[in-house]
Amino acid sequence: MAQEFDLVVIGSGPAGYVCAIRAAQLGIKTACVEEWINPKGEPVLGGTCLNVGCIPSKALLESSENYEKVTHKFADHGISVTGASFDLARMIARKDGIVEKMTKGIEFLFRKNKVTWIKGHASLQAKGANGYQIAVGGETISARSVVIASGSRARHLPGLAVDNVTVCDNIGALTFDRVPKRLGVIGAGVIGLELGSVWKRLGAQVTILEALPTFLAAADEAVAKEAWKQFTTNQGLDIHLGVQIGEIKTTAKGVTIQYQENGEAKTLACDRLIVSIGRIPNTEGLGAEAIGLKLDARGFIEVDAQCRTNLPSVYAIGDVVRGPMLAHKGSEEGVMVAELLAGQKAHVNLDTIPWVIYTSPEIAWVGQTEAHLKKAGIPYKVGSSLFINNGRARGQDETDGFVKVLAHATTDEILGVHIVNTHASELIAEAVVAMEFHASSEDIARIVHAHPTLSEVVHEAALAADGRALHA
Repeated sequence: MAQEFDLVVIGSGPAGYVCAIRAAQLGIKTACVEEWINPKGEPVLGGTCLNVGCIPSKALLESSENYEKVTHKFADHGISVTGASFDLARMIARKDGIVEKMTKGIEFLFRKNKVTWIKGHASLQAKGANGYQIAVGGETISARSVVIASGSRARHLPGLAVDNVTVCDNIGALTFDRVPKRLGVIGAGVIGLELGSVWKRLGAQVTILEALPTFLAAADEAVAKEAWKQFTTNQGLDIHLGVQIGEIKTTAKGVTIQYQENGEAKTLACDRLIVSIGRIPNTEGLGAEAIGLKLDARGFIEVDAQCRTNLPSVYAIGDVVRGPMLAHKGSEEGVMVAELLAGQKAHVNLDTIPWVIYTSPEIAWVGQTEAHLKKAGIPYKVGSSLFINNGRARGQDETDGFVKVLAHATTDEILGVHIVNTHASELIAEAVVAMEFHASSEDIARIVHAHPTLSEVVHEAALAADGRALHA
């Protein structure tokens, strides 16, 4: 007899596992299906984010940044280091150890909250009297409600085989056995910049080819301008915009990429290539057609504001639906759906989802950009403050970047906050809280911020929005 559950969650990434845990906490009999197998051949939880995405990439970013501090920045603090070197195998092992601890942590949370983990690939089969039938391996399980959280995977270039040795996506780029002398990256988005900067700091000559004519088009123009200076002038990333990729050949010696830039034919030869041109939803093989689940032309599952699909008691969350492909966005959708299933009121405000690029310096923003406000005809005012004027930033030798606050010209409500700084990912949280409570720039300006802290730059930018800057 098939196992029966109140809820089956398909996928155990940040969207799926959080949804499953919250549902179980609310008394819903819950199972979570996951097919991920780690390099050791073991079934593991966590999906892309924990296994080959957010967590391992941040671990390598930290290691590479620490090496750069030892070799280039400690001298300014009066600390002399000679003969500094790094052990790449140990860096990778540290990264893998963090991943293992995190995935084991989810396994513990499943046991603690009585979530049943079903190992294998889930495929929707039919809708019956007792709910939906889902095939997993050679068995069938039944669920009164289904949440699809199957995540996303890297988009590949047509006709180019990714072996994750010479031609890599995010998976292969996290497991290099040596630092390539020449590294090519196709795509100057978040993943391309983060992974490119890791290997640049460890000694690779990195060239990034981007099809779009503008850099970081989703970011505020002032942020994109500052980021361009940081990545190209200060860090030495060789970034080419508006390129048209042509033939790509792989040989035993590496990869050769033919491309056009400003009408001129060029060639890039590299030892390894990272393809980072976006991500696509994992909806193939899901069995959507078997039950009439509606997908859009790009393969995303169509949902309403509360992640309901066109089918009763079927929800979809995370990377398989509209909105930014961000782990924290998926997690909040998971909590929302679990609470809706328990009869509670819940929602996710997509307008206050923070974005973070974990380069050095980090880039973070929430809300609107100046370009968006101009296009919408919304009157606004701007307040900016540089970290170079901040005592804590100077003491930490992290003076690059700024905070920019955009507020409504009439109501003073905060419409967007943009930060470039080593700790931007942490500082943006204050802006998210403020915007969730519809705060004004004056509200932040009147809140006492501890001295000396980096958060004072947020305070100063809010003051500047009303022409009251004190340290500029």
